[in-house]
Amino acid sequence: MRDTSETALRLPAHIHATKPYQPGKPIDALAREIGVEPETIVKLASNENPLGMSDAARAVLMDAGTELARYPDNDCHALLDALSRRFDVPAGYLVPGNGSECVLGLAATAFLEPGRNAVYAQYSFQAFVNAVQRTGASHKVVPARNHGCDLDAMLAALDDNTGLVYLANPGNPTGSFVSGAALERFIAEVPSHIPVLLDEAYSEYLPLDGRYDSLAWVRRFPNLIVTRTFSKAYGLAGLRVGYGVAQPSLAALLNRIRPAFVVTELAERAAVAALNDEAFLARSCAENHKGLVQFYAGFDSLGLHYLRSHANFVLVRVGDAAAVNAKLLRQGVIVRPVGVYGLPEWLRISAGTEAENARCLAALRTALEA
Repeated sequence: MRDTSETALRLPAHIHATKPYQPGKPIDALAREIGVEPETIVKLASNENPLGMSDAARAVLMDAGTELARYPDNDCHALLDALSRRFDVPAGYLVPGNGSECVLGLAATAFLEPGRNAVYAQYSFQAFVNAVQRTGASHKVVPARNHGCDLDAMLAALDDNTGLVYLANPGNPTGSFVSGAALERFIAEVPSHIPVLLDEAYSEYLPLDGRYDSLAWVRRFPNLIVTRTFSKAYGLAGLRVGYGVAQPSLAALLNRIRPAFVVTELAERAAVAALNDEAFLARSCAENHKGLVQFYAGFDSLGLHYLRSHANFVLVRVGDAAAVNAKLLRQGVIVRPVGVYGLPEWLRISAGTEAENARCLAALRTALEA
């Protein structure tokens, strides 16, 4: 038998060094491991919407099954038209994706290669790290300030070989936030030949007084790409649909290199329905706010340090996070250790329903006292 090991295959060094993404443990997997029914498991690990999807999106899915023998619309006309009308952005500015992670990966493919570098903040979304790694480019990781982005330091890190800047707002896994005014100044100071990708996966959760119009900035800054997703507040994580917004020349480039049929028929239909269900989105944001407040009170009662979040999760310091996580799993509660981000004493816990949050807090108390 021939040797098909990675060494024998002569993999490029940057591919050999790429680490697989570690998602939150699936409910069914934990149920099998500890011998319980799946419905008894509480999963607060992946920043999903605890309310599920809207009734409008669910109705579309139930009605669409007869047309799945055909390929989907490669150009996602229905979705782009809905986004265009909803956000007053020309369709030529839009890039559909299999989740927003698809679009941020396209940006890496387009602008990075060996010899170039990408600039992003410490504790940034792991997908940024992996996207850069796959291209063979160098990583310029800028130390965080108070677990958030240090914009001045990021500007200072730019050099002649910088091919891309990644920035998430709110940040994951920290829940940090940069004000719109500070962010706008930052983008204006980045040289126009360096693309800036602003990932706004959690922007729907921001309070009204914290929101800013990044899509208006796209019209002003030819190097800006804004990415958003339907996986979080819209409750469509299982369908994997997101999008990017950039000026037409940049959007056309990303569309040129994206995979064919990147958004399925079901995902497109559900996303359109979800986008138009503003009442469900408002209810999801209200539920999330209540969940965060519930966790803050619970962590205060446990004497735990945590970071106030602008997203739908909380980062809490528990000591030996791997050990605490193992104790939570044995109690049927799934949260997210973030040691891979360089935060071995912290857990990221998604805001769930009131009952799910209470179950998590009770399990956490037991784990810490054991």
